[in-house]
Amino acid sequence: MREQRAGHRAERAHHTREFDAFVAGAAGRLLHAATLLTAETRTRNPHARALLTAALAHTFAVWDRLRDEDPYDLTRRELAARFARTAWRHHGGRGGVLSALHPQERLVVVLRLYEGVAEEQVAAQLGLPETRVRAVHARAVAALRAAARGGAGTPGGRTAA
Repeated sequence: MREQRAGHRAERAHHTREFDAFVAGAAGRLLHAATLLTAETRTRNPHARALLTAALAHTFAVWDRLRDEDPYDLTRRELAARFARTAWRHHGGRGGVLSALHPQERLVVVLRLYEGVAEEQVAAQLGLPETRVRAVHARAVAALRAAARGGAGTPGGRTAA
């Protein structure tokens, strides 16, 4: 019985070390993605940090059941799903580079451009048709280009009332 407990403790310690190594390597990029999503700045990003912490907690909880699944992809999907469920909290910009975009536009832009996720995977993850993802992406990129040029109208191609 003691040997069995010791074996479980050793295995748990091994999983913890693996997870710690994963976090050490991936947390910076994931935090940047979360900061882009929440439209916060790099120096002031409490919502992004909370999203990342929750996503990493989920990954840690299933760590010993991961087989061939990439923990980074799992964490990124969880981060995006948590953001999508709470996007209404992140509607207004907080000064971040993507703050001019609607939360759904930010989500698509971050997944497609920053993370390099294929359009069909983004569509599947968000439960949207690929044509919708393509349209949201195009609108968001156009809005960012217009904002960079000091363009007319408001972000997202919407006109001011």
